[in-house]
Amino acid sequence: MLTRSSSEPMVSRRVQYLRVFVLGFSAFIFNTTEFVPVGLLSDIALSFEMTPAQVGWMLTIYAWIVALMSLPMMLLTRKIERKTLLLALFVLFIGSHVLTAVAWNFNVLLISRVGVAFAHAVFWSITASIAIRVAPQGKETFALSVLATGTGLAMVLGVPAGRLVGQWFDWRTTFALIGVIAFVIMLVMYRLLPSLPSLFSGSLNKVTAVLGNRMLLAMYTFIFLVFSAHYTAYSYIEPFLQEIGTESGGFTTLLLLLFGAAGIIGSVLFGYFGDRAGGVILFVGSIAMSLCMGSIYFLLWSEIGLLVCVCLWGASLMMISLGMQVRVLSLDKSASDIIMSLYSGIINLGIGTGALVGGQVIQVAGLANVGFAGAVLGVLAILVLIRLKLPNRVS
Repeated sequence: MLTRSSSEPMVSRRVQYLRVFVLGFSAFIFNTTEFVPVGLLSDIALSFEMTPAQVGWMLTIYAWIVALMSLPMMLLTRKIERKTLLLALFVLFIGSHVLTAVAWNFNVLLISRVGVAFAHAVFWSITASIAIRVAPQGKETFALSVLATGTGLAMVLGVPAGRLVGQWFDWRTTFALIGVIAFVIMLVMYRLLPSLPSLFSGSLNKVTAVLGNRMLLAMYTFIFLVFSAHYTAYSYIEPFLQEIGTESGGFTTLLLLLFGAAGIIGSVLFGYFGDRAGGVILFVGSIAMSLCMGSIYFLLWSEIGLLVCVCLWGASLMMISLGMQVRVLSLDKSASDIIMSLYSGIINLGIGTGALVGGQVIQVAGLANVGFAGAVLGVLAILVLIRLKLPNRVS
């Protein structure tokens, strides 16, 4: 079957689906490089003769750059043709990974991660709208779910696979391999994607209007607290499991794998129940995630308990993220680029804050307490959600 978009001749639905999937792979590789240091934190620290808490600054700086630069970079690039912009982002992404692979000290590593973070900031500001434009007619929701699946697969396959490569060779090889995969994706993208003129029609006035929406700001506060809570504990899950729980490297990798797999399950469950029970999912998911973080210390001597805890934690986080993404987009569809840019920025602000808070908790109270600290922030998120009084359905 052939269909016609507004910007190109007729193309087959097969090609349109392939375009969506290559964007999903792009999401996978961008999120893998953000998340994979969590599984390599001890190895990176050892190579530079640092502690995991000190190396945790790499997560914080990366995330905060994405948070602070998402909106400004989106506005600066608002008139650039989208395919050209996407390919340019991949060039920066690949070049930065080359520098990561050869980083001769921690400062050089930080510089390389800054380059990746700038690419990341723009990537997530434009990718959702690109996926919707290239998807087959009537498959816009499917396109967004493919992007979400790519994010989930980054935790399912990317983080544990990156950790395994790091253990078999070294952590530099992991980042070099990410750069090679990104190069292949870039070539496929160059071949498949059509010309995509920018459709951005916003302005600084629109940004002001969006930021003046009190409901939206409350939703952003909630998602900031959720990701701050999550990354307070999750950023240091590898040293936590091995130093406090004395778990083997293989079991730690298994837990990281199951965390991501649970995220995929959470995405599927949200697809089934999100339309009619979105408010309940947000509330129950927030409670479940907080309980998991608060109880993980007490489950360190029960492998089955850890497996159940990590699976529930991963599924809850994915459902919360997708549920709130639908909510914020429904508030003003004419400003979707701005809203999603801010949403990505807020999430990364939470990631950076969580990594920083977790590092400080380790310094002050010890590594054993990062889960408790995450649970406290999770409770704050629940209180904000209660104040929001969100209905189950999105109007």
